Amino acid sequence: MRVIDVFNGDADGICALHQLRLAEPCAEAELVTGVKRDIALLGRVRAGKGDRVTVLDISLDKNREDVRRLLDNGAHVRYFDHHFAGEIPQHAALEAHIDTAPDVCTSLLVSAYLQHRYRAWAVVAAFGDNMFDAALAAARPLALTAAELKQLERLGTLLNYNGYGVTVEDLHVHPADLYRALSPYTDPLAFVAESPTYRLLADGYAADMALAGAQPLLQADDATAVIMLPDAAWARRVSGVFGNALARQYPARAHALITALADGCYRVSVRAPLNTKTGADELCMRFPTGGGRKAAAGINALPADMLDRFIDAFRAQYG
Repeated sequence: MRVIDVFNGDADGICALHQLRLAEPCAEAELVTGVKRDIALLGRVRAGKGDRVTVLDISLDKNREDVRRLLDNGAHVRYFDHHFAGEIPQHAALEAHIDTAPDVCTSLLVSAYLQHRYRAWAVVAAFGDNMFDAALAAARPLALTAAELKQLERLGTLLNYNGYGVTVEDLHVHPADLYRALSPYTDPLAFVAESPTYRLLADGYAADMALAGAQPLLQADDATAVIMLPDAAWARRVSGVFGNALARQYPARAHALITALADGCYRVSVRAPLNTKTGADELCMRFPTGGGRKAAAGINALPADMLDRFIDAFRAQYG
């Protein structure tokens, strides 16, 4: 029997897997992951009768055919996610834990599944997914100090930051290696205090955010803002977390960060206003390669000739 762990390379996917494997150690598990937007991960998985596949923080809708393939081949599939799922297949070998509510992330689902044994890691993930109210609510039983909460918030931001990029070469740390760096730590505060990986991410984040903050706004009013970022590794890394920071700074405003790609297309990150947390997934799914969740979504490769149409649709949605 093979054990295969398939997980999004962002804070939520990594922290979800970390909680599960703290509770259910499995040193021989094969890891399948990638950059945050590389969500069609099940296409890489070959599994059959008796194999166990755990899937974390990638849309079932985007992996539907591969879920069916794995089930038809005799694999058992355990699926945790909070993205748009569409119709969930009915199969005895599919164990689905899916909740698309805007204040739920995959790590919070896993935390509940484990009866909150490793709650602090779910708090980290919720901060990373820009779900501050959910993170604070989940943290309440931990009785953390304000300084400790700030450290968990910072860690979530850094883990999420590392997931953004077009390829893993854009990242500071491959997501599988980042998971391995976390895996010895039951307490995220110990990881913050001791890990050189944490310091690497903190330094990279500070440098990239300084560059992002110097970029001009393409358009801005009280309801919407559009920021264009250049074709550079730092811009690809920072797009999501910069969008999250802007969303917190201007909670009544929607934000679209548009990053130029080498092939002439654009990568788009959309953040709905934090006051409403809705509509981002519907907007992005109108365009090729678009998807996500209600509060935060994106388009992997927007054709250049659709850029103006996207900006018009974005402003119409939130203006």
